[in-house]
Amino acid sequence: MRYFVNRVLHAFVVLISVTTITFALFRLMPGNPAQAMRAQFEAQAEARGQTVNPDYLDAMVAQHTGFDPDQPWYIQYVEYLQDIILYQDFGHSIFYNEPVFDILFTAMPWSIFISVYGLAFGYTANILLGAAMAYAEGSRFDSYSTVLATFLNSVPYYVGAILFLAFFAYQLGWFPSGGRYNTNLEAGLNVQFMASITHHAVLPIMSSFIVGFGGGALAMRGNSIRILGEDYLRVARLRGISSERIATRYVARNAILPLYTEMMIGIAAVFSSSVVLEFIFTYPGVGWYTYDAVIRRDYPLLMGSFLFFTIVTLIGILIAEFTYGIVDPRIGSGENNESY
Repeated sequence: MRYFVNRVLHAFVVLISVTTITFALFRLMPGNPAQAMRAQFEAQAEARGQTVNPDYLDAMVAQHTGFDPDQPWYIQYVEYLQDIILYQDFGHSIFYNEPVFDILFTAMPWSIFISVYGLAFGYTANILLGAAMAYAEGSRFDSYSTVLATFLNSVPYYVGAILFLAFFAYQLGWFPSGGRYNTNLEAGLNVQFMASITHHAVLPIMSSFIVGFGGGALAMRGNSIRILGEDYLRVARLRGISSERIATRYVARNAILPLYTEMMIGIAAVFSSSVVLEFIFTYPGVGWYTYDAVIRRDYPLLMGSFLFFTIVTLIGILIAEFTYGIVDPRIGSGENNESY
C-alpha cells in the first residue's frame, strides 16, 4: 500500500510542478496572456464604437482567467488552482465564450475514442506481426515484413493522415473529410448514428494506428528472437511441452513486457499527436481545440488543454506502474525492491 501511495504522491508533485512552471512561463513572457487579453477586449470594444473603461477590461480579464491581472503571478497562480480544486473552474474561453471545463469535458470522449482504438489496433498488430516475423526468422516473409515495418516507422503520422485524407476522402470519397458524425442524423443510441460515428472515425484511427506501428513490430521481433534462444525454452521442448504453450506462455508473455511499458507511456504520445490529427481531419476533440486555442491565442483554453495532456500522461504512467506486477509476477508490487 505504501508503494501505491508514494507513486500517487509523486505523480501529484509532478503535476503541481509542471503546472506551476507552465503558468509562470505564460505569465512572465513578454506580452503575457493577461495583457494580450486586455488588448483583445479593448480592440473589440473600439470596433463596436464603445468607450473603453480600464476597470471593465480588468473585470473581463479576471472573469476569463479566474485571477486578478494586477496581482503578482504567484497570487494569480494560487487563485487559479483554488478555482480548479474547489469549483472545477478552469477559466472562460475567450473565443467560444464558454467555460473551459465544459468545452474540454465535451470534447474529451471523442479524443479518447480515436486515440484508444488507434493505440489498441497499432499495438495488437505490432505484437502479432513481430511474433510471426520472429518465428519465421530468415524467411522471405521476415525480410519483406522488416522492410515494411521499417518504412512505416519512418513515415510521420501526419504525412499518413494527409495521404489518407487526399486518397480515401477526396479521391475515392469512401470516408468523410471532417466532422465527428453526420449532423443530419438524430443523435442517440441508434444504429444510423453509431454507424456515422464509426464512419467518421475510420481515417483518424488509421492515422493513429501508424503512430504505434512499425517500431513496435521490430521491437517485438527482436525480443522474441532473443527469448527463443534461451536455455529454458530448450528444456521446455525436451520436457515435451507443446509448441503452442511455449509460444503463448513463455515467448509471447516475456517478449511483450518491454512493449507494455512503452504502450502505457505511448498513451501520452498518441494524445499529443491528436492535436495535429484532429486539425487535419477537422475532428473537434481536445487536440482540435488545443490547436485552435494556439491560433486564436485563447490562453485559458490552452492552459486547460495543457493540464488535460499532463493528467493523461501521469495516469498512463501510474497504470503502467500499478499493473506491471500483474503482467510480470517476478516484479511483485515493487513495495520492497523495484530492481530485479
